[in-house]
Amino acid sequence: MTRIDDTFARLQASGTKAFVSYIMAGDPDYDTALQVMRGLPDAGVDIIELGLPFTDPMADGATIQLAGQRALEGGMTLEKTLQMVRDFRAGDDTTPIVLMGYYNPIYSRGVDAFLADAREAGIDGLIVVDLPPEEDDELCIPAQNAGLNFIRLATPTTDDARLPAVLTNTSGFVYYVSITGITGAAAAEANDVAPEVARIKSQTSLPVIVGFGIRTPESSEAIASVADGCVVGSAIVSEIAAGKPVDEVLAFVKSLADGAHRA
Repeated sequence: MTRIDDTFARLQASGTKAFVSYIMAGDPDYDTALQVMRGLPDAGVDIIELGLPFTDPMADGATIQLAGQRALEGGMTLEKTLQMVRDFRAGDDTTPIVLMGYYNPIYSRGVDAFLADAREAGIDGLIVVDLPPEEDDELCIPAQNAGLNFIRLATPTTDDARLPAVLTNTSGFVYYVSITGITGAAAAEANDVAPEVARIKSQTSLPVIVGFGIRTPESSEAIASVADGCVVGSAIVSEIAAGKPVDEVLAFVKSLADGAHRA
């Protein structure tokens, strides 16, 4: 049982939907990002999704691409991202952390070394968007053997023929991408999402969390009501990019979390 598994067991026992928030490690700088990260649990965040800055984030829209560029220009690295997790863990040993990014920095470090360091730092799960199921031996299976959840994305184009491959070796939860396209591109609609979530849940006992296109407390509540929870990323990153004070960013996060928890 990982922290992710424990969190979903607790939420499901209380009939509460999960709220997952995404921030980019090191955006706009290390200290501010860590301050935001430390405030997320008190703002109602159940699981933290931490972006690993990368030069070519193909699944991300302009908002998260620019966040990654700011982080990289500020000197953020994989090692500093792991240190940010260690610094967070010094005061919080319960909130799950999912590292989301791309395979290149992990490959460059070496899979075994990365997994050992990630586990030691306090990471609970991985989302690596450019490794398909056909490459499970590369990272997915080693990660699970190391005690980390490997979370896979399903999309509107994941048909019934493809879905079993996506679900094989997935653990922690399934991340359903509510729209076709990149992060921050369009608004998610609960009426469109509901049948897709039901289709996925008919083939897995894992929680299904919906992300992409959720920007308001109302949409957070609507999407969470038809799934096991929701993820918000670009809307939060936009608040950080606008230079909002940390307390204002966290107040915005709380409004989104409250919406999901009302569902």
